[in-house]
Amino acid sequence: EIVHGPVTRMGLVLVVVFLILIGIPTMLVFFTCMIEQKNFQDGFRRSMEILGRKWPRAVGLLLALNLVLILFLVLLHSVIVVVSAVVVTLFVESYAAMAVLAAVWVFPIIWVVLTSFRAEKGSYVSTFFPKEFTLDNYIKLFTDTSILNFPKMFMNTLIIAICSCILATFYTLAVSYCLSKLKFKLRKPYMNMAMILGLFPGFMSMIAVYFILKAIGLTEGNLIRVALILCYSGGAGLGFQIAKGFFDTIPYAVDEAAILDGCTRWQVFQKITLPLSKPIIVYTVLTAFMGPWLDFIFAKVICRANSDQYTVAIGLWKMLEKEYIDSWYTSFAAGAVLISIPIAILFLIMQRYYVDGVSGAVKG
Repeated sequence: EIVHGPVTRMGLVLVVVFLILIGIPTMLVFFTCMIEQKNFQDGFRRSMEILGRKWPRAVGLLLALNLVLILFLVLLHSVIVVVSAVVVTLFVESYAAMAVLAAVWVFPIIWVVLTSFRAEKGSYVSTFFPKEFTLDNYIKLFTDTSILNFPKMFMNTLIIAICSCILATFYTLAVSYCLSKLKFKLRKPYMNMAMILGLFPGFMSMIAVYFILKAIGLTEGNLIRVALILCYSGGAGLGFQIAKGFFDTIPYAVDEAAILDGCTRWQVFQKITLPLSKPIIVYTVLTAFMGPWLDFIFAKVICRANSDQYTVAIGLWKMLEKEYIDSWYTSFAAGAVLISIPIAILFLIMQRYYVDGVSGAVKG
């Protein structure tokens, strides 16, 4: 599958190139003859005479060349498939293959960490390992606030991420519980609609969302934080699929027993379902926190030039602009390390619950 797509696309490109090489000269000859003869019939007849004398050989050469290239691609595709099958057969289940894959995945992380401690400035260096190590890049992030106020950006991101996480987690769990345990008329249409909307990326709506927020006055000053919280948490209910799958694994007899004992639906959800759903709560919290913590597109559109409301993602992006990259590149790497630490700690602590939440949803 990995090989088939690119090779197929290359074959299609060759066909298109062949058609272009045939079509463009043909159109040029036709229009030139039309201009010379000043008559459609005479121009068409003249162009056919020219093409009939000179074109067959050229077309034949191009067609032969195109066929040779296509045959080469087919042969290349076959060789790569065979080699890939042999490699997969010999090495996929071995520790050597896993070690190679681990090295490929870990290499960028090691590079960013080393760059964050590098004493040399600028983005172009001649060695992989720093010649000198320093902590000045980390210190600069929190002390040099005249141009890029990283502490302010960090606090903005933290406030937005925590508030969005709380609201998005509540919305997702509430919607998932309703769709899992309650039966109502529009239940199936809503799930179908959510599935269809999930096929489209969220940033397709960002221009419309921006003008709606601007119309209600949420794109200036400290209200930008409120606007971002609404953006990140407002549509969280559409991401109910995994949590609903987990709730489906909890027997409905538990809810019925609680209702017979006099519990309301809210009490069943709060005192029975949620205590039994710790894995999926942890999973939902982690995913709800990571969205606003790492997002760049919505934050950039809504914050625009309000630098006092920038999030960490925008701040790191600004460090790579041409006027800052020479002096802030190593600090950019330090900032990338700092923002990854909270998420890494959360994943390490809650890894067991995270895996249990996903596996429970799959079983559901």
